[in-house]
Amino acid sequence: MKVLIVYAHPEPSSLTRQLVDVTAETLVAAGHTVVHSDLYGMKWKAVFDADDFPVRANPERLSFIMESGKAYGSGNQTPDVVAEQQKLLEADAVILQFPLWWYGVPAILKGWIERVYAFGFAYGYQNGSNEFRFGDGILKGKRALVNVQAGGPAADYGPRGINGPIEQLLFPLTHGALFYPGMDVLPTHAVYGAGHVSTAEDVAAIKAAWRVRLAGLFTDTPIPFRSQNGGDFPDRHTLAEHVAPGRTGLVAHVADPVEA
Repeated sequence: MKVLIVYAHPEPSSLTRQLVDVTAETLVAAGHTVVHSDLYGMKWKAVFDADDFPVRANPERLSFIMESGKAYGSGNQTPDVVAEQQKLLEADAVILQFPLWWYGVPAILKGWIERVYAFGFAYGYQNGSNEFRFGDGILKGKRALVNVQAGGPAADYGPRGINGPIEQLLFPLTHGALFYPGMDVLPTHAVYGAGHVSTAEDVAAIKAAWRVRLAGLFTDTPIPFRSQNGGDFPDRHTLAEHVAPGRTGLVAHVADPVEA
């Protein structure tokens, strides 16, 4: 299989970057092909702006959806965006590795998503509508795994922890950016207390746990997000009344194991 690793940390000796090395070594040893997108190393342009559209459809007013769709459809995207889209299309699985900064991904990774996810590619797929999203889309059939390093202890991210559960904090990423264009998203692999790891034994244990997760990249059960076109959203917008009765918010988007 071909696996794309997208990672965001500027320090080569960081725990995040060490785990990226573990990812590559483990997957290659298992016979997979690994492709890297080292966003800091690439000096990735994080800001999505007019410079992304060298050939403008409307030079008077910048409409990101219009310009993105025109650039994608006419082959006028910037070369860096085209290269990352091709990596996604060729990958069988995508692994994102990053530190949790202010309850989300680093800005450079958010900018990667904003620029690479062009209209007609990741949204508006096939016919310019929202017909093919949340379980369908251009990346359907691929797997996604998030590895996040959180500074606080596990208790802070428990069901009643002060920060909130990690899967809910990362819902915009897992459900909104990975499941939206069709990927099967595995449960997040979080390293808690990453800012307080101080011994070689701690690092070794963290790496060993990550190797175990990598072994299940193509076999572990994905998060049972409810697909848009599977019947739960009859109008493509709102859950049917008989689905997850009494539940609202983020938890309503995940099916129970019995349902799944």
